[in-house]
Formats: sequence, C-alpha cells, structure tokens
Amino acid sequence: MASQVEIAWESPQYLRTSLAAAMTLGLKPGRFFRDAKPRCLNLLLTYSDGCRARCSYCGLAKQRRICGEQTFIRVSWPTYSLQTIMKQLEQYSHPFERVCISMVTHPRAHQDALELITEFHRRTDLLISVLVAPTALPDLKANLQSFRAAGAEMCGIALDAATPELFAAHRGSGVAGPHSWDRYWQSVSAAVEVFGRFKVGVHLIVGLGETEAEMVQTIAKAHNLGAYTHLFSFFPEPGSELAGYAQPPIGQYRRVQLARYLINECGHDAKRIRYDSVGKIIDFGCEVEPVIAAGEAFMTSGCHGTTCRYACNRPFGNERPSEPLRNYPFQPDERDLILIREQLQS
Repeated sequence: MASQVEIAWESPQYLRTSLAAAMTLGLKPGRFFRDAKPRCLNLLLTYSDGCRARCSYCGLAKQRRICGEQTFIRVSWPTYSLQTIMKQLEQYSHPFERVCISMVTHPRAHQDALELITEFHRRTDLLISVLVAPTALPDLKANLQSFRAAGAEMCGIALDAATPELFAAHRGSGVAGPHSWDRYWQSVSAAVEVFGRFKVGVHLIVGLGETEAEMVQTIAKAHNLGAYTHLFSFFPEPGSELAGYAQPPIGQYRRVQLARYLINECGHDAKRIRYDSVGKIIDFGCEVEPVIAAGEAFMTSGCHGTTCRYACNRPFGNERPSEPLRNYPFQPDERDLILIREQLQS
C-alpha cells in the first residue's frame, strides 16, 4: 500500500515543473546561459504509481531503471505544491506568458488536468496550453471540449515518432505499451476541430530511426490537418531503454528544422523537397538563404506567447549549454548563423 507521503505528493495538489521554470520562479538557484529564460511555465502531472505508458525513450516510462535523480527531457523536474507555484507567480517577477499543463497516461489525468486548467484560468492571466495524453481520454472529443471550455486555448499532442512502425516499436506493441498510432492521429483531428486550425501542436522527436523524408512527410501531414509541429532532438535518458542510443547528427536535425519552418511558417509545399536514395534532404525546392539568415527556423518551436512568437522556448531541453545548441531558446546571432550554415551541410 502506498505511504501517506506518496499519496500527498500527487496531482492536482502537487506538480512537477521543469528546472528552468523552477529557477525562474526563484525555487531553485542557478543562472541562464545567454539569459535564455523560459517564457512558458511547463507543468507536469505526477502520481505515486507513475505514468502507465512504457515509451522506450522517456524519462517517465514505467519500466525505466532510475539512475540517480530522475530526469525528463534531459533535465530534472522537481515537485512543488500548486499553492507554492501560485504564490511564486503572484509575488515573484517572472517572464512567463503561457502555462502548459501536461498530462501523463493515468486514469486520473483528465480530471486533474481539467481542474488545473480551471484554476490557472481563474487565478492568472497566462495563456494556457494543455498537452494531452490521448490514451487517457476515454471520450476524446468531449474531453477536449472540456479543456477548451475551462480556459485552454491551445492543445499539444506528443506523437513523437514519425512512422507507424517506429511508433509501435517505441510506444506501442514493441514495448508492451498502451498507445496507438491511429488514436493519436484521431486526437490531432479532434483537437483541430475543437480548438481551431493551427491552435494545435504536434510534438515530434527527430532521431528515433526515421529518415529525413519520413519526418518531413509527417510534418506535412500534421500541417495539412491544421496543426503546427514542435520539434525535439532525441536525447538518451539515463536508465531508459534507449540510454545507449546516439543522438541524431546535427546536420539531420538542422535540415528537418528548416523544412518544418518552410512548411509551417512559409506555406511551402513539402512535395517540392527532394531527397537522395537514403531519404536525406538535398534540395528544399525554394530559395532558403533568406530564411536561414533570419534565424527563426532554428529556434525552439512551440506555442506562441502574448509578445513573442514562441513562448515555449524550453531552454537547453535538448542539450547542455556547453554543447552545440539544437533548439535555440533565443534569436541566433551572426556567430550562431555561421555555425548553422556549416551544420546544414554536414
């Protein structure tokens, strides 16, 4: 039987937040490299019996072998009470323009997420995103409508894998997991219907074994349905099944970033992009230098803020500050752009 301590530290009364958000709220010490503070308060539901999913790459996976402090998307996610977070928001100067409430696959996740959306809508002026776990939503459209009615104005769906085969291998039958490729795409269509076109974001992880062509095709599929895509670069979580798996080459990530931006932000027809025999992009089918020079294509893609294009800038969620940046949490400068041009050719 779970102890009283374990029961007490559960959502909705308690939440995990990213290390960057905890630092920004004054709950953890630290400084930000190049002053890359987050604009989105990322919050994650937490339960003593954990997430019911078994995704091979995830720090929250039920089968994960914990090595020291548990991490998720590379960094630690400390747990705080909802009241502590609210108090810091009210009393501490912060740059947040949005809050993202992230579900995990758990029977209580829908009701707890709904309660938290309602509370943040009532007590703050932050824009609200909800990152849903479709497997935990028994009545998909009705559940999404409840989130929208409670105050969420954007919806995220972490598809992660770019092909049905990779999805099954890493999230479904290949790991005895509960997730279904078809269910996730059904949730994208339902979310667009409920929240509106381009008020939905599909998360994708580059580097799970897909080709650049396969990832671009999935980005285009989401875009055609009315959803933006938010890119992550695979990072091996210690203790996960993919702990020894290599990150994708940075050239691969750069080319996919540029293709995503052209499709999502410039309306570029993905059919014009050309590939070599192994699915590597060799021609974007348009003049790309002005887009590269602007730099925005290589910034973290996420939900917008009130004053900024990407509030969800997730500082250093894909790499350490000492490593080459994959998602820039700030506008790349001229030195950054020199490096980016070299990486695109690698």
